[in-house]
This record gives sequence, structure tokens and C-alpha cells, in this order.
Amino acid sequence: MRNFVICHLTSVHPPMDTRIFTKECSSLAGAGYETHLIAPDAPAGMHNGVRFHSITRGRGRLNRMTKTVRDVYRKAIEIDADAYHFHDPELLPVGLLLKMKGKKVVYDVHEDVPRQILSKYWIPAPLRKVISRTFETFENFAAKRFDAIAAATPFISKRFARIGCHSLYVNNYPLLAEFVTPERDWSRKERAVTYVGGISVKRGIQEMVKAMGRTDTKLLLAGKFIPASLRDETTRIPGWERVEEFGHVSREEVQQILGRSMAGLVTLHPIINYKDALPVKMFEYMAAGIPVIASDFPLWREIVEGNECGICVDPLDDKQIAEAIQYLVDHPEEAKRMGDNGRRAIEEKYSWEMEAKKLVAMYEGFGPGTQRLIPLQKQASSQ
Repeated sequence: MRNFVICHLTSVHPPMDTRIFTKECSSLAGAGYETHLIAPDAPAGMHNGVRFHSITRGRGRLNRMTKTVRDVYRKAIEIDADAYHFHDPELLPVGLLLKMKGKKVVYDVHEDVPRQILSKYWIPAPLRKVISRTFETFENFAAKRFDAIAAATPFISKRFARIGCHSLYVNNYPLLAEFVTPERDWSRKERAVTYVGGISVKRGIQEMVKAMGRTDTKLLLAGKFIPASLRDETTRIPGWERVEEFGHVSREEVQQILGRSMAGLVTLHPIINYKDALPVKMFEYMAAGIPVIASDFPLWREIVEGNECGICVDPLDDKQIAEAIQYLVDHPEEAKRMGDNGRRAIEEKYSWEMEAKKLVAMYEGFGPGTQRLIPLQKQASSQ
């Protein structure tokens, strides 16, 4: 009898995506499963025990949602895996087709997409509610037919559990191994704070830059502007002269930037799909041993203040953000204490190593004759 074969599918994410490849695929391969990954422009061969399969990246959304999706399905059929684990909402039809062929299918839900649609800048505002409701209806229809939902947060997992799906949350926490030696010598740190990730209005870039204008510190800014035209607008905001811009950076460069910093910013705006999110950057700041300056959402306050690892602020108030920044750079001993608390919390509660065990346990449940995974629903409903 051959080994149980798992194939991950994405039509959007890069092949070396941290959640998909570095965490999930690599963990499954490390657990002994034959693991494949279909992704746009994937490198040839095997990497970290995962066999890569490349498809052509679509040009534009329409091409990606038609030709690229079709190519993903064709490649998936060629591999003939026992289970397929897909990561993009546009692959829902592919998941249904694979399920009709008798395969195990897992839908990995990274975002609460119906709520996310409500803030998509490229969708005309009058159409957002209609598109959101229509998509949610279809997503729910498809999700009920899959073998499991692997959600990136408990909030998303609960949503699918409520409609009868077999859902678990596999939180996108950082890999301890990636942050083995966070910078501990605070005398070598700069009077600087950092933001790493996608850069947009809703993610607070304008308030961050304005806050810098109220401090004598520097902002180390790493990531891509969304849309690209936002950069020109942002550079005209007073405070930009205190920004050191890196653009898109590698994982190694992220660690170097965090090592220079005295705090990390995650001051996202209070929109519906952020309030219950668990932003990766917040936990990576904690893993790097630096305090967090975070939006004052109840869930985030519970994590940040509950672990005494940072300061929560009104993300729309650049003065509050500036005061938090200035306090931490002026009180390095307190900043270090908070950073140490954050690192300890990652080691004890918020590491990927613990989440990987959930993922492997889910696949262990896909044994011969297994139809549904009842314990997964219990996990979501108990939170």
C-alpha cells in the first residue's frame, strides 16, 4: 500500500509562501507524508522534502481566475494525490471537482473573505455588499462538502463550524526555529521602530508616518505599497523624512530589521476583518523579542496587555501612536522587559511548532474509510 499523498494547491501565493510551504507543507513532509505543492512559477525539484510543481502565473485577475485555475486543476489530476489542500477562494470550484472524484479535500481559509470584500479598494463600493453576500453563499455551499476547513484563526473556524463544517484552526504563529537568537543587547539597538508587511491605508501607513513626525525616532518600513500609487501620496506626509524604506525583503532581512528595532508596529484600522484577525507580524515581533505597539482591539489587547508585551493604542490617533513609540525608545529597560515577555509567550503559547501538531493530527484522521472528522468541529465550538 502506497504512502498517503498530500498535494497543496495555490494559484495566487508564491511557492515559498511562509504559511503554505515553510510551515504547512514542510511540517507534513517532516511527519513522513509524501507532500506536493502546485504554485505559480515554482522552482523545479524537491525543497525541504516537498515536491514542487509549477504553473504559469496569470496576468491580471481575470486570467488568474480562469486559465490559472484550470491549470491548477489539470496539474492536480496528474499528481493523483489522496488529499488536496487548497489555499485560495478562487480554487473552490477545483476543490468541488476533486471531491467529486472521491478525494479528501481541505480548504485552508487564510482570511474572512466575505468581510474582506467589503474593504477591497478595487471593487466599486456599491457592489461590495452584493458580491460579499453572493460569495459567502457559494463559499458556505462548497465548504460543507469538504472534509475539513483549516482556518488561520479561531474566529474563522467558528464561522464554518456554525454551518456544520468540520473545522479546526491552525493559527499562523511564527516558527521558533526562525527566531532562534533574537537581539538581546539593547545597547546596540537604534532609536527605531519597525513595520513589516503589506502597506496600505487600512493598515495604518498614514498614521504611522504622521506619528514619526511627532518623535525623534526612525521608522524601518519593509513591504510593498498596495496600491503602488499610494507611495507617492505617503511620501508627501510630514514625518516621511524619518522613514527608512526597504521595499519587499527576504525572511533573513526581516530578522535583521527586527534586530535593529526597539518596537514593532501593527496599528491596523478598526475594520471588520481586522478586529478578529491574528496578524502574523504581531507574533513575529514578539518572537524577535521586541515590544508590540498594536491597535486597541479587544482580542489584541488580551494578547498584548495580557502578556505585558507592548502597548495598545487607537490606530486612528497618530498622537497616541507617537507617544507609545517615544515612551518605548526613551525607556529601553521597560521595552526590553516587554520584549522578553513577548518572546516567552511565543515559546509557551504561540509557536507554529504547536500548530503543526494539529495539522498532522488532522491528516492522521484521514485513514482508510474515514469520511468525516468529528473532533475538528468540537475544537472550533469549544473556543
